[in-house]
Amino acid sequence: MNRVKKPLVLSLLQYPSGHHVAAWRHPETDPKANISVDRYIASARAAEEAGFDITFIADRLGIPEGPLEATRRVDEWSHGFEALTLAAAIAATTQRIGIVVTASTTFNEPYTLARQLASLDLISGGRLGWNIVTSGLSSEATNFNPTEFRHDKRYERAEEFIAAVRALWGSWDVTKFPRDKQSGVFFEADALREPGFQGRWFRALGGLNVFPSAQGQPVLLQAGASPAGRDLAARHAEAIFVAAPTLEEAVAYRQDLHARRKAAGRSSDDLYILPGIFPVIGKTAAEAQAKFDQLQGLIAEDVALALLGSYLGDIDLTDVDPNGPLPPLPASNSIASRQQLLRDLAERENLTVLQLARRIAGARGHLQIVGTPEQVAAEMIRWYEAGGADGFMLLPPTFPEGLDLFISDVVPLLRERGLLTPLEFSGTLRERLRLPVPQPHLTHNIDPEG
Repeated sequence: MNRVKKPLVLSLLQYPSGHHVAAWRHPETDPKANISVDRYIASARAAEEAGFDITFIADRLGIPEGPLEATRRVDEWSHGFEALTLAAAIAATTQRIGIVVTASTTFNEPYTLARQLASLDLISGGRLGWNIVTSGLSSEATNFNPTEFRHDKRYERAEEFIAAVRALWGSWDVTKFPRDKQSGVFFEADALREPGFQGRWFRALGGLNVFPSAQGQPVLLQAGASPAGRDLAARHAEAIFVAAPTLEEAVAYRQDLHARRKAAGRSSDDLYILPGIFPVIGKTAAEAQAKFDQLQGLIAEDVALALLGSYLGDIDLTDVDPNGPLPPLPASNSIASRQQLLRDLAERENLTVLQLARRIAGARGHLQIVGTPEQVAAEMIRWYEAGGADGFMLLPPTFPEGLDLFISDVVPLLRERGLLTPLEFSGTLRERLRLPVPQPHLTHNIDPEG
């Protein structure tokens, strides 16, 4: 990848009060942040002003299973905004930053989601991205009509879902719209390219009734880390959000994705790998550590264990000895790769169950840095130059302080090195990331019995 021409991408992950599971209890956060659209808009606009490339909206389709005592102690688990609706509010109140919205291939229909995403892309002026997820939580599955929910089948379904959406996005030839008032011809007879899509799970025969934006179609993101997820990302994603707590793991992941990308016949020049980064920033290392210790002191034990259980694959840890090692675990049907990551972390650092739970309560398996702005910037540059990252997904410990400190103290250090997109940039998200406009996928027919 040409590091001279491509910027280090900065993306902000939008959580209500912060990425630390106890952030809502911090004295400087708003305990009603999860129902404050103004807070989300303010964060997106602050990131835009600082020159961030993306603001990223996560989502889930239900209330996680687990002890009520833990659920009622966390702001983000029980309620919040539906992601596409929130994206519309942010799109209408920002001008330059890309907006990535999470939407599931497991509990949606391609035509409905394709037109929603295309509409948001138009509303934003071509700044939308779609974070493709396969919805692995059992608490999500119980909110919808029964469907095939095994890990491998969810990814097979996702392949077909993406193909259908991309076919729908190619429904119109934008060069054949004269909109001629004199002749009365709005578009030429051959402007519509009906996809005629027929697969095992989905069909989309007619054309999409939403016009494409200036960037052609939304940018595709994914967070695949299991073998099936990596293959899906290699074939379709243009940016990947990944959890990698060490540089060695990040480099190995990026190299693996590039190899899978090559096998899929695609260039890695059109791919950004974005590890998550959880920075706790202080003027001195001691101040940063004190801030982190304050947040850690707000964690309820049952909350930490419930969070760990969800990342291990919907595992109930209620009857597990918190002061012992991780017990043998069944294979995860949800976030399969994260289970292995946490196993490795516990073994590498010789952590008990409770220690592991507290260890991930902030970064949740991502890169964690507790230190000065210079230390944070230096580590980001080290990862970038060593081939572990093409950019980062910022996971502020708290909002607004965690984001504000990163913007005021770390971003200038990165900008001094000439690594970031110029502040004055204005254009589509594809233009910002130097990504090509994909050619339309027109037809896709599979024998439903096959």
